[in-house]
Amino acid sequence: MSMLKSWAGGALLSLVLAGGLHAEVTVSQSNDPNAVEEQGLLALMFQEKAALNAVSSARVQALTRAPQARGGNKTINPEQLACLSDVVYHEARGESVAGQQAVAEVVLNRVDDPAFPNTVCGVVYQGSSRGCQFSWTCDGRSDNIRNAQAYARIKDMARDMLSGASRDLTDGATYFHTPAVQPSWSRKFTRTTKIGAHIFYRKGKRVAAN
Repeated sequence: MSMLKSWAGGALLSLVLAGGLHAEVTVSQSNDPNAVEEQGLLALMFQEKAALNAVSSARVQALTRAPQARGGNKTINPEQLACLSDVVYHEARGESVAGQQAVAEVVLNRVDDPAFPNTVCGVVYQGSSRGCQFSWTCDGRSDNIRNAQAYARIKDMARDMLSGASRDLTDGATYFHTPAVQPSWSRKFTRTTKIGAHIFYRKGKRVAAN
C-alpha cells in the first residue's frame, strides 16, 4: 500500500512538474515583448521591400529628384529693376496698369533689339547727354520719387516683367509718344496700338492706324 502511494505521489509530482514546465515555455513564447517586436520589425521590413520593388525606377527618380526653381523666381538685378521702375514711374505713373506695362514692354523690347543697348539702364539713359530717348532723363527737372505708393506698385509690375511676364500689349513696339506731339519717325514706323495717353509703334513699313 505504501509503495502504491509512493508511486502515485511520484506520478502526480511528475505531472505537476511537466505541466509547469509546459506552462513556462508557453508563457515565454507568447508574452516575450522582445520576440514580438522583432517579429513585427521583420514583417515591416519585408512589406517595405516588397512595396519598393513594386515601384518603377522612373517613379523613384521622380520622387527623389530635387525640386527645380521656377522661371518666375529668377534673380532680378536691383539696378535694372530700379531703372525700369523709374522710367515707368516718370513716363506713365498716371496711366492704368496696362498703360504702365506697355511702357515697360517698349523698354524690354529695345533691350532685345540689337539696335539698342542690351540692358534696361542702357536703354533708359541712352543718349541722355546729347538727346534723350525718354524726356524725363534730360528735362532738367527733379527725378525724385514723390509718390511712394505709386512707385511701389510700379516696381512690383516691373519685377514681374523682368521675371518673364508676357509682352502682348504693344505687339513688339519699340517707340511711343503722346497725342500732343507727332515725331518724324511716327510717319515711317508701324503703329501697333494706343493705350491711355500713349501711341505705340514698331520699326517697319507703316500700315493703317488702329
